[in-house]
Amino acid sequence: MVRMARYLLVDGYNMVFRAFYAMPDTLSRADGLPTGAIHGWLNTLLHLSRSGEPGRSVVFFDLGGASRQEALLSQYKANRAAMPDALRAQMPYIKRLALLMGFGAIEKEGVEADDLIATWAKRLSAEGHSVVIVSADKDLGQCIALPGVTQLLPPPTANAAAGWREIDSAGVEEKFGVPPSKVADLLALVGDTSDNIPGLDGVGPKTAAKWLAQFGSLEGVIANCGDLKPQRFQNLVYQSRELLRRNLVMTTLDYAVPVESLDCPPRDEAALCALLEELEMRRALKNIKEGSL
Repeated sequence: MVRMARYLLVDGYNMVFRAFYAMPDTLSRADGLPTGAIHGWLNTLLHLSRSGEPGRSVVFFDLGGASRQEALLSQYKANRAAMPDALRAQMPYIKRLALLMGFGAIEKEGVEADDLIATWAKRLSAEGHSVVIVSADKDLGQCIALPGVTQLLPPPTANAAAGWREIDSAGVEEKFGVPPSKVADLLALVGDTSDNIPGLDGVGPKTAAKWLAQFGSLEGVIANCGDLKPQRFQNLVYQSRELLRRNLVMTTLDYAVPVESLDCPPRDEAALCALLEELEMRRALKNIKEGSL
């Protein structure tokens, strides 16, 4: 009999970039290695380790490429700047920290972390487990349509005092104006500037949500484009129907990526302390040794 558990599925780079930009860029080791993102990442892991059962937390990283999306749109994510050198230098330590803290780490060449998270969310949900997806990424809101799946949003960058917030289906609908099952349809209509996916010019989330509430789906919007309001969008939707259908394939997560096991290592206190010593993170090391972290 499978014991039901609470899994934290962490969107690695989403959290790492937030840590990088939230921490002072003056933090460094004596030899000049930047450590700001490492400090922020450790704080994130410590918060999450107190939120879930030991051994049930996994971080997913993008390893490189997005074969499924790039086959449809060669310019997918082409608008994104390269990872800053200061963060790139910290990534090996960031990944080691996750493992030593007892988080599993999963990455797959050519597959985005979002699709890996969606695949595991569906599998674990089908097994009856509780799943919490840790990310600010709006794409992952569609996973909340699965039974027992919620999303843990980090504190807003502009208002850290607001704290972490866990949302369910009702929270997704409050945030986007559509239920989780329609998030991909909404993004197909409005586009996703962070991924360089073009939407319909002039169509924002409120208009898209109104159309989806009226016609049920992207296909329903296309089929009823002659009835759309404002009227100026009727011909635009008709002429853009194939672009919209392509968008929907791209914005819909893949829940069937071939995956292997979901292993979570035990927390290695001795190796964790050694790494913090190596990084000259003395306050964190002191707190770990005293048991306050």
